[in-house]
Amino acid sequence: MRNRFASLVLALVTVLAFSPVLLAQTSAPSAPTTPMSPATPDLTGVWTQHPPASARAYALYTFGPELPPMTPWAEAKFQANKPGYGPRANAETNDPVNPTLGDSVGCFPPGVPRIYLQPFPLEIIQIPGRVIMLFEYNHFVRQIYTDGRKHPDDLDPTWMGDSIGTWDGDTLVVDTIGFNDKTWLDRAGHPHSEDLHVVERIRRVDHNTLQDDITIDDPKAYTKPWKGQMVFQLKPTWNLMEMVCEDNVNFLGVQKLTKQPGK
Repeated sequence: MRNRFASLVLALVTVLAFSPVLLAQTSAPSAPTTPMSPATPDLTGVWTQHPPASARAYALYTFGPELPPMTPWAEAKFQANKPGYGPRANAETNDPVNPTLGDSVGCFPPGVPRIYLQPFPLEIIQIPGRVIMLFEYNHFVRQIYTDGRKHPDDLDPTWMGDSIGTWDGDTLVVDTIGFNDKTWLDRAGHPHSEDLHVVERIRRVDHNTLQDDITIDDPKAYTKPWKGQMVFQLKPTWNLMEMVCEDNVNFLGVQKLTKQPGK
């Protein structure tokens, strides 16, 4: 018993003797291998659309109170589009994002900048050389590269385009090209071509407010650049939920599409 007690005392003395070294080793966090610049503004967090009172009449379906100046090509497409929202709302919508489109099934990607108008939150994550936007709506992911790269010369048209970003003081300037022409710019049915070029200036107005000033440039569709704005509010206690567009599909319509003739 005495030997056991003596061993315990010796062990305790040894631990106390080396405890300052251990504490120094365990209390100092290891530095990341590729840290972001301390000057890089922080846009991280879960954000939800929060338009000012003056914009709430239109903020769920477009970016501003005035119609963009359309070319005849865009005007014809606009008139052919049947949105489910806004002043031209039509029960027989042909909106490509709508889960059911008459005799077809929608749920196609909203594209940029329309994805901001989907009434679901987004989360911004920053890592060295990249800003990542995670959208609750159908789990879309947008990669904005801030490592100095340029747009590829051989871009294939995509739904969300190719995005690169630079920092202008406290503002993230996002340049996006490389779109296909299958999306609408908003929920009101404004079209665009594959020449679409979107520039965003995203900044934290204050801790709880994020502002995105959007410039839409598409010479085939609009006679001059169209400007809009989105405002978001920080939701620090929110988590992104699971949202699957296909869950809202009218499965009777799907059965109609897949039903074999004569059966």
